[in-house]
Parts: sequence; structure tokens; C-alpha cells
Amino acid sequence: MPEESKGAPAARDKFHRELGDLKARLLELAQAAERAIERSITALLHRDPDLARQVITGDKAVNELEEAIDSECVRLIALFQPVAIDLRVLMAVDHISAELERIGDSATNIAEEVLNLRQLPAKPVHFDLPRMAEDVRQMVRRSLQAFLAQDTRLAREICQEDDEVDALDRAIIENLLVEMTGDPTAIPAGLSQINIVRNLERVGDHATNIAEQVVFMVEGESIRHRCQG
Repeated sequence: MPEESKGAPAARDKFHRELGDLKARLLELAQAAERAIERSITALLHRDPDLARQVITGDKAVNELEEAIDSECVRLIALFQPVAIDLRVLMAVDHISAELERIGDSATNIAEEVLNLRQLPAKPVHFDLPRMAEDVRQMVRRSLQAFLAQDTRLAREICQEDDEVDALDRAIIENLLVEMTGDPTAIPAGLSQINIVRNLERVGDHATNIAEQVVFMVEGESIRHRCQG
């Protein structure tokens, strides 16, 4: 193989340079996904259809970057055949990029609901929805910090934070259902807000999945379904 003719140290150096480039692309994807969530919520709170359309249009670039990262992970595994921590890092990058792409999808779903709400009479969003949005945005940001710092303590904290997001999800939806039951005219806007809340809850799940990948990458232990442990 071409890399073998250069000697193991040279191959390892080349692998780590290319891995560094791949991590930079992952960070670019993370920033795009976080920006999409932030803009979709801003569009909701300000009833801004133009910003919502920007989120929807920008999802294509997020998808393309995720596909490029996935292809590069496959190429590096095939070319360098990494083992141990190097292999786990590549696997984590691949999984994390997929989670970030799904976060972009959730942002797009929220933006589409913003456009739907624009067709309805103006109505304030549930008072806890901005808090939930900020919580999940911080979870995404901190999960990437945990990845970059290989910080398993922070990763486990993020897993625990998902419990609070889940509780907000249940409380907000329950409140909206009660409101819709008492006022049928509130049903269209209520359903849109429920869809938004469900997408925010999924963003929290994706951030938790990223945190789980950090623990696997660093410790070689899968903590799926028991991340709080």
C-alpha cells in the first residue's frame, strides 16, 4: 500500500493531519446546525418569515456537509485502518455528524411551523417555550465542547440535563392540550406549537447522543440508554 512505503510514523502523521481537517469540518457543521436552531427560534419569537425561509434554504448545505464528512470517515478508515482511540474518534465523528444533520432537520421543521403560524391569528407562544429552546441550544453547544475537550464529565452532565428538557416537553404539551380543549379556536396554533416543542425535545435527544459518543470515544464504553450512569 502507498502509505506503508512511507513507514508507520509518516502514515500516522498523515492520518492525524487529515483527522484534524475532518474535525474542523465537523465543527463547521456543528456551527451551522446550532445557527439553524437559533434562527428558527428567533423567527418564531419575532414572527419573521424571511428568517424562517433562510433556515429552510440552508438545510441543503447542512445535508451536503454531513454527506461529505461521512464519505471522508469511510475513506480514512479504509486507507489507514486505524485502531483503538483513533478508530473510536472516527466512529464518533461519523455518528456526531449524523446527529448534527438531524438537528438541522429539526430546525427546518420549526421554521416550517413558523410559516404555518404566520397564516393564523397572532398568538403568544407558550411562556416556557423560549426557555426550552435555550436549554437545548446550550446542550448542543456543550456536547461539542465535550467532544473537542474529550471531557466525559461534561458529557455525562449533558445527559442529565436532558431529563429537564423532557419534563418541559411534557409540561408545555399538557398546557397546550388543556388550552385547546377549552378553546377550539386555539387548536391550529396549539398543534403548531406542539410540533415545535417535539422538535426541540428531539434536539435535546441528539445532543445527548453526541454526549454518549464522547464517552465511547474516550473510554471505549457504550453508555447508550444509561447515559446518566
